[in-house]
Amino acid sequence: MFSLTVRRHFMIAHSLPREVFGPAQGLHGATFVAEVTFRRRALNADAIVLDIGAAGTIIEEVLADLNYRNLDEHPDFAGKLSTTEALAEYVAQRVAREVGKSDDGAQLAGIDVTLRENPDAWATFSLDLAS
Repeated sequence: MFSLTVRRHFMIAHSLPREVFGPAQGLHGATFVAEVTFRRRALNADAIVLDIGAAGTIIEEVLADLNYRNLDEHPDFAGKLSTTEALAEYVAQRVAREVGKSDDGAQLAGIDVTLRENPDAWATFSLDLAS
């Protein structure tokens, strides 16, 4: 299995209104480093998983919809908790939708999204794709 990882960052505001989240129940900001890994069983005719520039553009477009936004007011998170884990799944699904429109997208075996809140805490969602 081959993989390509592209990294970008984004900033959000949100609240996590449940007792388990302690002080994060109130509105607060978070800066995430998003690492998106594209997995493929065999390289394409150009000996790559996916064009790095194209992958970066897709990730930037997906994250632009979240960057500097209050997720409490984002329509895709209405009535949902925007935890790091939930955000990782959301980003993976959106990236998969966009990369699926490309020639190489249909050949991907999966996408992994890791969101790092800081050097000591992160969450990952792995999305397996039919290929």
